[in-house]
Amino acid sequence: MSIATIRWTQLPASALKMASDWAQHWDRLNAQRGDLPFLGAYAITSALEAFGTGQERLLCGHAGGDLVAMFLLAPCGLARWQTFQPSQIPLGAWVAAPGLAIEQLARSLIKGPLRTCLALSITQLDPRFSPRAPDTAAGASGDYIETGWIDIDGSFQAYWEARGKNLRQNLRKQRNKLAAEGVALEMRVLQAVGDVAPALARYGRLESSGWKASQGTAIHPDNQQGRFYQALFEHAARQGEALIYEYTFDGKPVAMDLCLLRQGQLIVLKTTYDEAIKSFSPAFLLREEELQHYFSGQQIKRIEYYGRLMEWHTRWTDQKRTLYHLTCYRYGWLKSLATKYRQRLAARQSAAAQPVPTEVS
Repeated sequence: MSIATIRWTQLPASALKMASDWAQHWDRLNAQRGDLPFLGAYAITSALEAFGTGQERLLCGHAGGDLVAMFLLAPCGLARWQTFQPSQIPLGAWVAAPGLAIEQLARSLIKGPLRTCLALSITQLDPRFSPRAPDTAAGASGDYIETGWIDIDGSFQAYWEARGKNLRQNLRKQRNKLAAEGVALEMRVLQAVGDVAPALARYGRLESSGWKASQGTAIHPDNQQGRFYQALFEHAARQGEALIYEYTFDGKPVAMDLCLLRQGQLIVLKTTYDEAIKSFSPAFLLREEELQHYFSGQQIKRIEYYGRLMEWHTRWTDQKRTLYHLTCYRYGWLKSLATKYRQRLAARQSAAAQPVPTEVS
């Protein structure tokens, strides 16, 4: 299929929710490239309702008689656009038929419906589904974050023996100590629609007890985050795709993971734990039992974190890859100017971070 033959239609972003045909096409294209539940039409429209500004646009690309690409774009400055990208969605909001290269699609948008656009950024791309190509005269990619995953293959025993000795010993000592203290441990797996709202309320209380409370980013039933996650997980539960793991000490929640499951791939969207517990690692204890659960069944083949790779991730997996951004400029000289500006800005920031020399008399 030639990118040059794509004809674009531009619509308000609300069309994705108001017209079921557009949502069906979005889901069909998502299923062809990754089939990620957080990029489904319902997830994206829920994110638009919660975090959109009303300026977002839906760009639909047709080739022949087929709809082959759809992008949700938002203005991000003078003559600049980018994919709709709330922090709650791990990747940029676009879908396309497999085999269509992302830079060529972006360039088609610039030459077509985005006639006044000087730069278009496609954010948070996954090289699994959009291989990262070398930079071009008018296009440049940049690292976003490293992220990790775990393949569920073989036995849990083999996986566990490949983990670090300190991790295995530390968790064994914690379990022995908890048993000696008579603390009852339980991992609850919640999947029903009716479980979602109460579970998110408990998740919010856990999250609010930690550092996110001071930043105002914790989930709460009355804030945008809470409404978004409740809508997303209730919808997922109706489709059999919601998995909420809750770990308790004597019936009290101490750690939780909010996950979506589709086609054997489990995506951990959010995780929290009781930061007031200093003697134990409830999130690690939960993770160990989760993995035993995954390896003992046939349903889950891969775990994706899609968050920034942290030190704790590396205790559970050696596998990682780099998500990236792509920016396409209308002209090559604009890319050169932008590159020089970033280099100068980085140099100034580096110089400002240097310690001031102290005079010695």
